[in-house]
Amino acid sequence: MTGSASDRMSGSTGDRMSGSASNRLTGGARDRGTGGTTVRPGLDAQGFLVREGSLARVPRPFRPVVAATRKRLTDVFGPRLHSAYLYGSVPRGTARVGRSDLDLLLALHEEPTGADRADALALGAALDGEFGQIDGCGTLLFSRARLLSDLERYDLGWFVACLCTPLLGEDLAARLPRYRPDTLLARETNGDLHLLLPRWRRRIDEAEDTAEARRPLVRSLSRHLVRTGFTLVMPRWNGWTSDLREMAEAFAGFYPERAGQLRDAAVLGLEPTGDAVVLRSYADDLGPWLAGEYARVHGVKAPRPPGWS
Repeated sequence: MTGSASDRMSGSTGDRMSGSASNRLTGGARDRGTGGTTVRPGLDAQGFLVREGSLARVPRPFRPVVAATRKRLTDVFGPRLHSAYLYGSVPRGTARVGRSDLDLLLALHEEPTGADRADALALGAALDGEFGQIDGCGTLLFSRARLLSDLERYDLGWFVACLCTPLLGEDLAARLPRYRPDTLLARETNGDLHLLLPRWRRRIDEAEDTAEARRPLVRSLSRHLVRTGFTLVMPRWNGWTSDLREMAEAFAGFYPERAGQLRDAAVLGLEPTGDAVVLRSYADDLGPWLAGEYARVHGVKAPRPPGWS
């Protein structure tokens, strides 16, 4: 799922459950004045997904990081940059000092080049080295045209419109539709897990045989599987959350036989170990089952052109 929504969201996540889990998850969403109709978290009264972050929610310790990022993006990319966005725990207000990373998405006027990617890596490394508040900085780069393309409307387009917070430039969300948590969105965001599994197995095989080397892989794959499990049930659950634990609980309501595995993955997505057995179970058991069930329920993601990653 290279470049998929689940990969992009695996940069950072809500670190704690917000609000009452029982109210948010067990069929008990809030009544928002819709004549008694239950409206799930993450939706407006018309059932559309609402944008989850804002600059106003950035925790105070992270505001100097965001201010420096805004200035340096302009300095580094200049006229190449169309717009820039934050996503993840920082704009959601759930970031933890020294534990959370800074996640950026950049829309360029043209397709990103190798030089663009090198500049983004250097900028991220500089920010990470200067600001102890963050534990890493990851940057995604795409062309404006790709983000607005028909092919990406229900993957990258949705990601920008619903999970990204504008930082600089024209907000592309104004040029994108509103989204519902339906099967089309589920299929296009995470309907390519079957393509990822061979790559996961190669990464596991090639990883250095130490817990420290495996820990980032456990973190990444755990988050990916939890988010894929959540979007599998999202149309039936009819709502949105970016909290891993909430995602696992939503999934558990529909697949109790696999609930324990996804709950464990949610824990490891937040506090990863370097357990090789866990990685093998993801690649050989939970992952293949989830890929098969996803294809059965929603179908598979529309194929992308070669090199479109």
